This record gives sequence, structure tokens and C-alpha cells, in this order.
Amino acid sequence: MQVKMAGSPMNLVGTVPTVGSAAPSFTVVAGDLSAVTQADLKGTRVFITVPSIDTPVCDTEVRRFNKEAAALGNVSINVISMDLPFAQARWCGAAGIDAVKLYSDYKDRAFGKAFGVMIEELGLLARAIFIVDEKDVVRYVQVVDEVTSEPNYDEVLTTLKTL
Repeated sequence: MQVKMAGSPMNLVGTVPTVGSAAPSFTVVAGDLSAVTQADLKGTRVFITVPSIDTPVCDTEVRRFNKEAAALGNVSINVISMDLPFAQARWCGAAGIDAVKLYSDYKDRAFGKAFGVMIEELGLLARAIFIVDEKDVVRYVQVVDEVTSEPNYDEVLTTLKTL
């Protein structure tokens, strides 16, 4: 699969899971440098992958989900990027982010490869959103064609409200 980064085609490593399939296993790194696996995260989860939280579109996206996450009830919003956990913590503090959880895929790139969103040429994650239910079944997939564009927020939020 391919996406574009500022108009240039980029290849994605791995296979994007389809709606109805089992969510792939992965391990990411939490802010305290501990390993977090899919099994550690319970309930309905939203996984949002972004290239870097320090970019304008990623900043806007995470802020919007942070604002709307509190109203979603039993939903865990998880942002995953290649940013180091220290940079994520600094950014969250400065941005007042408290309703979403940030994880880093820098160490093993396990999430990016398992979910098919690692950009081969850049070693970054493509902009994508996955909704995984409490039984680890993928219920929604959105891989944004142009990485520098925002996702369809309304579609994601509507899907979450109907689950």
C-alpha cells in the first residue's frame, strides 16, 4: 500500500488489517519506558498513528481527540508515534493533553509493521486511525492518503458512538 507525503508517494511496510479481522499483536513504549502490549490495553480502543506530535497537523489532530475523548465514555484513545517518550511527555505537558495516552513505536516499530502503517522511506508512521473493540476485533480503519492532511474526525466519532 502507498500513501503520499507532501505529494510524494511512500510505501507502507506490512499489511493494514481489515474491518472484522483480529487486531495484530504489538508492543510499544510508554512514557516511563515500560513495554505496553495489546494485551495490556483493555476495552474499546482507538489507535491513532501520527508521524510526529511536534508537527502542526499532528498537534491539531491529537488536541481534537483529547478534547472529545473525555465525552466518549469507555473508550481508550491511544496515540502512537515514533517520537521518543521524553518528547511525547514534554509535548503533552505543554499542550495540556490529559485524555489521550501517548505511546512510542521507536524501539521495535512493532505497531507500525503489525498494522501496516510504517512508511518505509522515512521510518515514520503514516497518519491512520483504527478502532479495536473489547474482543480485539478491528471495527474501523482509516489510513489517510496524504499524510499531511487531517483525518475524517466525524466519521471516527460517529463510528465510536454506534459501537
